[in-house]
Amino acid sequence: MLNLSTLNPQQRQAAETIRGPVLILAGAGTGKTRVITFRIAHMVERGIAPGNILGVTFTNKAAREMQERVNKLLPKSKGQSPKAKADKENRPTICTFHSLCVRILRMHIDKLGYKKNFVIYDESEQLAAVKKILSAISAKGEKTDPGAVLGMLSKFKNGGESSNRAFGDPSVRALAEHVAKRYESALHACNAVDFDDLILLTLRLFREHPDALAACRAKYQYVMVDEYQDTNAAQFELVHSLTQEHRNFCVVGDDDQSIYGWRGAEVANLLNMEKHFPEIKVVKLEQNYRSTTTILNAANAIIKNNVQRRGKNLWSSKGAGAKILLNTFGNDEDEAREVVAAIEFKRLAYRIPWQDCAILFRTNQQSRPLETALRAANVRYHLIGGQSFFDRREIKDFLAYLKTFVNPHDDISLLRIANTPARGLSDVTMERLLGASHDRKCSVFTAMKNPLVTTTFQTNTRKSIEAFVEFIERGQGELQTTANEFRLQTWADNFLTEAGYFAELRRLEKTPEASEARVRNLKELMATMDGAGNAPVERLDNFLENITLDSDREEEKENTQDAVTLITMHSCKGLEFPHVFVVGLEDGLLPHTRSKVEGTMDEERRLFYVAVTRAMQTLAISHCGGRKKYGQLLPCHPSPFLKELPEELIETSDSKSKTPVAQESSKNLFAAMRGAITQ
Repeated sequence: MLNLSTLNPQQRQAAETIRGPVLILAGAGTGKTRVITFRIAHMVERGIAPGNILGVTFTNKAAREMQERVNKLLPKSKGQSPKAKADKENRPTICTFHSLCVRILRMHIDKLGYKKNFVIYDESEQLAAVKKILSAISAKGEKTDPGAVLGMLSKFKNGGESSNRAFGDPSVRALAEHVAKRYESALHACNAVDFDDLILLTLRLFREHPDALAACRAKYQYVMVDEYQDTNAAQFELVHSLTQEHRNFCVVGDDDQSIYGWRGAEVANLLNMEKHFPEIKVVKLEQNYRSTTTILNAANAIIKNNVQRRGKNLWSSKGAGAKILLNTFGNDEDEAREVVAAIEFKRLAYRIPWQDCAILFRTNQQSRPLETALRAANVRYHLIGGQSFFDRREIKDFLAYLKTFVNPHDDISLLRIANTPARGLSDVTMERLLGASHDRKCSVFTAMKNPLVTTTFQTNTRKSIEAFVEFIERGQGELQTTANEFRLQTWADNFLTEAGYFAELRRLEKTPEASEARVRNLKELMATMDGAGNAPVERLDNFLENITLDSDREEEKENTQDAVTLITMHSCKGLEFPHVFVVGLEDGLLPHTRSKVEGTMDEERRLFYVAVTRAMQTLAISHCGGRKKYGQLLPCHPSPFLKELPEELIETSDSKSKTPVAQESSKNLFAAMRGAITQ
């Protein structure tokens, strides 16, 4: 029996309201994940079939955490009976938007002219596709940033208010339409889709094939969306398509934490819920379980300066706690050095481990002086957003090989590995093959198999092309085996050895240690290939799909070492730390210079609010009189947001140094320091 009495009154009201449209306004640190999981478990307890419940989140980490917590709350059927097996399979669907769309498209995408074994392009493969298009349409000598074009394409495809702002210029919109058309055609030819396509193709499926929409509505009769303030126009349309008829739609979010407008999120989706669901019930969660009253009062004072918001007032029973420390430094190097000194003082004086401390900043460039100071003091740190495991060259090469075996008509993957390692297929050769594929409107692999194409090459090159085709087709043939003992790990090890890839890694690296580290990376990944699925092709499809969709896996790895966290304000949402240092509170950094031009000052204030509400026990905020740019010290001015902090909650370093320390407190402090030194 589910015990709802462990929830506070507002949390319980949210969990018990299971039919009709519901908006759960969940302020920072108010236990929203607990509410969502209890709500799902309560629905099952009240007789709603688990298979009819859908929970949508934004990250795989959040989906997994929610799924695990729901599983603990749901009753378990023991043994191997048919009922126990059915219960295990008939669980609520909790996944990301992209994972949901993959599920739907794997069943119905053939209605749109794709094969069901479509591949999903990651960012590097998307960039490669854009580069090909730009090389074909750009004037000689003209240089265009493919990353900027890809960003423009994403905004254009997702539409909404942010897209209208971005494409106010008709000529820019016309260019976007032209590139988008070529890009879509290029991907379709490879039976590939990108992340944006997953949602957009699902929407197209719903519009053009009502039977597919009806089937999805019949399955997902109770829909919950977490972090609803972060949804863009396409995600908004997707969930509304699913919920318009049954109207069992629950959204959880906080407009005060909407900080992703730059990537298409529209806070209006949450603010205008009554417009789409007039009968909606609104439940506010305002009791915070994370921070002290001082920190929450500061956060409330900051955010009330935003006019377009749903009113809420965070409160806590944790007591006042320490005042917020406000520091001013001469430059960013002084700031970094003093912040690190404060962290070390906490560790030595109060035995506060490094992992309890986090340094938050507005832009990635601010991390350099902080990293330098941390290294100089021999303080371990963890920089969130460093190079991902899946961005390493050897991992990308390996995944390109796998994708080519699954779908040799995937030009992006094939072009990456055709001459990696060198096998007589030079850049000139591949460019000629690419040109032939364009002329014949076919894939590069099809061109490689066409005698009319290959006979135009010299004998040695032709033999290299034929050997490569034979290598790929043989690998494909091996995958078609039905033998249960067939292991993808062994198969992958064999083809990489045959291709000479391991030898190439060892040859290219300067030291044996570096080369063995790269080989070890591959071996560790290969050891995870034989997972879900029976047939080898099915197992390989699942493996590639999980890797592509699970792009946030690197950041969620347990950081077992005791280390200070360095993280941007945009990346810190959803996290919490006992001791937080917010650096660089300067005009031009926060609020960012762009915000005044683009009219996004409210979002910059929300970013400050998010940073402040990460702190559990202590919060220190700092700004500099000067900051180095390209080696030159430029003057800085304090952020206007600092004036919004109530004076009675603030303590400056000057005022703190003048305050006498109580005798008992000083004795405890020195005793702690002596203990730390003698350990």
